[in-house]
Amino acid sequence: MRYAFVLLFVLVTSTHALLFPKLSIFCAQNSLVSICPRGQYCNEFNRCVPERTGGHHHKRDGGSDDRYSVDGRCGPNHQNRVCDPNSTIYNGTCCSAAGWCGDTYLHCGTGCVSGCTTDYATPEPGAVSIDGRCGADFYDTVCPTGQCCSQYSYCGSGEDYCGVSSSNVITRTIVSTVSTTAAHTSTFRTSTPSASSLELSSESDPSLSKVASSTTIRYPTTESSSTVASSRDAELSSSAEPPSTSESSSTTEPSSSAVSSSASASSSSLSSSSSSSSSSYSSSFVQASTTGEPVIGKPSISSVAPAAQSTLPVTTDGTCGITSGGTVCGDWIFGNCCSQYGYCGNTTAHCGTGCQSGDCTGDIDISPGEVAAPVASGNDGGKFDIVGQSGVPAMHAGLLPNGKVVFLDKVENYSQVKLDTGYYAYSSEYDIDTNTYAPLAYKTNAFCSGGTYLANGDFISVGGNADLAWLDPTVGDGFTGIRYLKRSQSSSEYDGQAWSEPGNKLDSARWYPTAQSLANGEIFVASGSLNGLDPTVPANNNPTWELLDKSGKSYSGSIPMDLLAHNQPYYMYPLVNLLRDGELFIFVSKSSIIFDVATNTSLKTLPDLPGDYRTYPNAGGSVMLPLSSNDEYVAEIMICGGGSYQDITSPTEASCGRIRPEEDDPTWQMEGMPKARDMIEGTLLPDGTSIWINGGHYGSQGFNLSTDPVYYPVLYDPSKATGSRFTILTSSTIARLYHSVALLIPDGRIMVAGSNPVEMPILEPTEYTPYVTEFRVEIFTPPYLMGDKASRRPRSVKLSSTSLRNGDSFTLKYIEGQENTSDVKVVLYHGGFVTHSTHMGHRMVYLDYAGFESGASANSLQTLTVSMPGTEYGSVTPPAPYLLFVVADGIPSIGISVMVNEDTSF
Repeated sequence: MRYAFVLLFVLVTSTHALLFPKLSIFCAQNSLVSICPRGQYCNEFNRCVPERTGGHHHKRDGGSDDRYSVDGRCGPNHQNRVCDPNSTIYNGTCCSAAGWCGDTYLHCGTGCVSGCTTDYATPEPGAVSIDGRCGADFYDTVCPTGQCCSQYSYCGSGEDYCGVSSSNVITRTIVSTVSTTAAHTSTFRTSTPSASSLELSSESDPSLSKVASSTTIRYPTTESSSTVASSRDAELSSSAEPPSTSESSSTTEPSSSAVSSSASASSSSLSSSSSSSSSSYSSSFVQASTTGEPVIGKPSISSVAPAAQSTLPVTTDGTCGITSGGTVCGDWIFGNCCSQYGYCGNTTAHCGTGCQSGDCTGDIDISPGEVAAPVASGNDGGKFDIVGQSGVPAMHAGLLPNGKVVFLDKVENYSQVKLDTGYYAYSSEYDIDTNTYAPLAYKTNAFCSGGTYLANGDFISVGGNADLAWLDPTVGDGFTGIRYLKRSQSSSEYDGQAWSEPGNKLDSARWYPTAQSLANGEIFVASGSLNGLDPTVPANNNPTWELLDKSGKSYSGSIPMDLLAHNQPYYMYPLVNLLRDGELFIFVSKSSIIFDVATNTSLKTLPDLPGDYRTYPNAGGSVMLPLSSNDEYVAEIMICGGGSYQDITSPTEASCGRIRPEEDDPTWQMEGMPKARDMIEGTLLPDGTSIWINGGHYGSQGFNLSTDPVYYPVLYDPSKATGSRFTILTSSTIARLYHSVALLIPDGRIMVAGSNPVEMPILEPTEYTPYVTEFRVEIFTPPYLMGDKASRRPRSVKLSSTSLRNGDSFTLKYIEGQENTSDVKVVLYHGGFVTHSTHMGHRMVYLDYAGFESGASANSLQTLTVSMPGTEYGSVTPPAPYLLFVVADGIPSIGISVMVNEDTSF
């Protein structure tokens, strides 16, 4: 159970990314099950800690001249160090009177030494104490179950606390079964009799100060506990009355169990087995970050031995673990494993690393690691060119029917262009031919929206985030927004026109939704956050789907989906692909299904994908490999990259998985990339290969949470043998991390833009923000157009019609660009709506044709009769604008803009 005063710490505005709460992780060193997330280990203090220290800080030598605290200790007794606002070890800038960094009222309130703010919450009356102090002098907080508030306002048990002069407060039930064995005394020890207070051992793990900034209260050595009491800081007196001499009795000191249970009051609970080696301690509460997007953060794990589980409360709503009062899953219908972020289930995301209780399997991952790959040189490596400026940060992008690219961003306090209103533009239309942009206005905040195309070719964006009226009163709340952008294939009449928002709304609020066009022109919209708050709390999430009609109006209501609900909090921006028979392949976290929209039925549950998480906030990339009539358009999905948890210290995933979900017994075929990364974007190329580009080697999605950018793209050739399919290409000079995009443009090259991994635009790097808002637009030329290949491409492509329909055929003419072409492909290509390394609706189809004359000379005319897929395969080519390419011996023509199965009846 989470208490009201905890939620006061949550600051939600549309400037923030959705953050998972950063919680402490505890473990048992000698357990046969490794519960720590990949990238962390269980140290001698029974705490999962990162193998790598994260952050963008400059290197410090720890000397007395060092300004910032590196371990959470600060103030006069610690070389007058101040608290680092960018620390990944602790949260908060407030240095308490006792010399500890944090962001609670205990740090920032009375006695604060430096970095003090007023932006902190205080407990509501009746809230359980988090520091062992209670009563009227301490915000009317009460003691945990089994403890009383003494006349001197301290929690404890026994006559000194619960006698006639005590407040005799008995609080609501909180699980408090922590053993008081050496497993805990290695972290906390009692102070000397003169200090008579509980203190943190100087030998303790320094990373524990991260917990202090949330709810764990630090107990450093002080000269007298009366000083502590007067400062009202983070110390907990060990006596029922203020000690006045060094002979004060220690018999009424709060035990480690008492401290544990008081800490548990703010949404954590404590659980342990009867043995010291498996006992567990939790002391942090859920605190949504005020710096970023949907935040999960470092997971909170309290490993519970099976013998102890029967004594713990059982979930009634499917949430579990230390963020839910210490509950276990019991016989919960979806499984008895409690995931690292507190949801019950039976997938590898629940029972694998991070599993808090239940039938935990721990780390049994068999996904491949990094695999050596050849490095292409010269023309074989392609090249990057910086060609222009985007005008706005490129969070979302799409190719329009007029051949231009639209960039779409959230409300910011800066972009490169303003509107006639005098406010900044948050969208732009980029002209590929002139490398210039035009500003576009919108009415609702499109921050982290989804999108697709209508059957008439209009580009749409759905969902978003709240308004920032204080920054721009012309832009409203976008949680239920639907935005339309009309452009024409044949004329410039709509070019430069603003987004249209006639007032149509989604049925429910959605931040981080996915959209997919269906064969009948309707649009499937799924998932999203309801409010931007902690996604480990089910009430904040929207694990449902809805339908828009072919004109883009919601009509179905919001319908729950088990796959999304079961995989919370990794349920946002699901990967969705339309299969040949009209069903959907839907993937979140590590799990996937085949889903029938018409009957709201999961037709098949697919095996879990080995490796780390693959969707937000540890998203990798995904493509559906090119479809062909040779195998009746059976789909093969490829997913690469990902990560372990939401934090800058998270390792990233090196593996890729390929699956053919429509087969009778589908399995994931695994292979390794040359380098692990998250936020990697898979983009199909017309020759049947794909480019995997952008992303970072460490960290996750969210502001300032990624580092070690990977500058080089890799080329993937599915026709080669496993282990030899990747080739490393030429590197860029620009880091493309969070909020980057990549998409194919009509000339067969890749446009790369964006990277805005900060809350509001920053233009110059600093030691704390080395990766800034990026406005430069690059074009990557793939190897197939390098050297003289561009001059050998098929040219002067002409179609008998640019409006193509399933079941029809059309005439295609082109001029040969080279001698003796032996292999020709006719390709329909749809790039989709691009955001957050997810390419919604992205697909490519090989078309059948007749009439090709092999061995023709250069400059000769070829005339082909090309057939669209049959009418029974309407889902192979759902209505949308496409590019049509002719590919001759691997060299693509310039793409021709066409409309497929267009519907203009609305």
